[in-house]
Amino acid sequence: MSFVERHGLWSAEDSRRAAEIEKRIKAERIETVRLSFADQHGILRGKTVVAADLPRALREGVGIVTTLFLKDSSHRTVYNVWQAGGGLGRPEWQSAADALLIPDPATFRVLPWAPGTGWLLCQPFFHSGAPMPFDTRRLYRRALDRLAEAGFDYTAGLEVEFHIFRLLDPKLAPHNAGQPGDPPEIGLLTQGYQYLTEQRYDQLEPALEILRRDLARLDLPLRSLECEYGPSQAELTFFARDGLAPADDMVLLRGAAKQIARRHGYHVSFMCRPRIPNVMSSGWHLHQSLKHRKTGANAFIPDDAAVPLSETGMRFMAGVLAHARGATALSTPTVNGYKRYRPYSLAPDRVAWGRDSRGALVRVLAAPGDPGSRIENRGGEPAANPYLYMASQVLAGLDGLVRKLDPGPSADAPYDVDAPRLPSDLGQALAALRDDFCLVEGLGAEFVDYYARLKRAEIARYEAEVSEWEQREYFDLF
Repeated sequence: MSFVERHGLWSAEDSRRAAEIEKRIKAERIETVRLSFADQHGILRGKTVVAADLPRALREGVGIVTTLFLKDSSHRTVYNVWQAGGGLGRPEWQSAADALLIPDPATFRVLPWAPGTGWLLCQPFFHSGAPMPFDTRRLYRRALDRLAEAGFDYTAGLEVEFHIFRLLDPKLAPHNAGQPGDPPEIGLLTQGYQYLTEQRYDQLEPALEILRRDLARLDLPLRSLECEYGPSQAELTFFARDGLAPADDMVLLRGAAKQIARRHGYHVSFMCRPRIPNVMSSGWHLHQSLKHRKTGANAFIPDDAAVPLSETGMRFMAGVLAHARGATALSTPTVNGYKRYRPYSLAPDRVAWGRDSRGALVRVLAAPGDPGSRIENRGGEPAANPYLYMASQVLAGLDGLVRKLDPGPSADAPYDVDAPRLPSDLGQALAALRDDFCLVEGLGAEFVDYYARLKRAEIARYEAEVSEWEQREYFDLF
């Protein structure tokens, strides 16, 4: 029996899909298949197998080193894997042991920019058959299962800002290498501040068309391409999808956009606020609602124009607000992302909601009879791990439903309302996450401890660097 059969990992539909993949591999003359998983940062990692090995790899998996789960954003291993239990108190982690990637047959794609290449998203397991406890896709699936038990499905639509630059120098000289290496030298495709002007869009269009063409071939539900406010800044929006799909879409989008752009001489960055003169911060606005499982109807549609949302919608939103400070470490997981939280900047700085307010953390967009009724969380950064970002929303909103929370009144002046402030840096956000019983219980205390340790390692490296601000401020003065 195969690993998949021994541990009952596939349904009958999964087996049917696997057989169909094998047929497509032959019919479309696919030569290699990338087996990838989203790591703790939402970054794709994995291995590539030749087509002849795919039938085995589908059912037996491919080996990967467990230290991939123990790295911070510089790809440095944070835990001492040579001590007992690999620093985590479990023998599976010790001495950089192996784990297995098992492909999810529902995720198969053919990569349009890489000739003869297929792609599958995978789930990591230990050799015992136990699932990897720090697999963020699994954590999100578990949150969705809890929501389903309450009678709802989760729907999310992506609105993602990013920068696309011309690549001038990839910095590939040996002295540029490091951990991390020197960032590439780039040039702008447009000047900024002409938001949504056709002229600026036309300047971006040659690069955006390359992205659009290949993203469409991946069956990503692209809705619009837009010229954003800042220099070389763009935005993509996507049709709403249910469950795992929108998080899987975001992972694939980021990996695909960067790879496609690089092959054509561009550099795409989902970093929130690049240190480039005059550029603007990028956000990830997450549109979300619930569906009744029995009917498929939007559960947020209000019955009366006098109320912002249905009772279900108001309670879900109240939960999102109640746990907003703790969830910030998941929606804004980088040191850089907190430089976006500025008053009067179309980015939130405190926990408040408002009807069609772009300054509030949560923007309500709903009306009687409108099937698109939803809330929009405007606090996230495009570098967030989508499984953790969406899991935080599901867990928080579910708590609002269970406890019948009230979100309070709308904030007509979101930057002046008396409301709790969002964390001002990643350290504060991690402390808020550790103090949030709902999120700790939903994600698991073991995961929260692990995640906080990885992020604290990033903070420590950041604080150890001598910045250009310090050099300018003190070098001549003292």
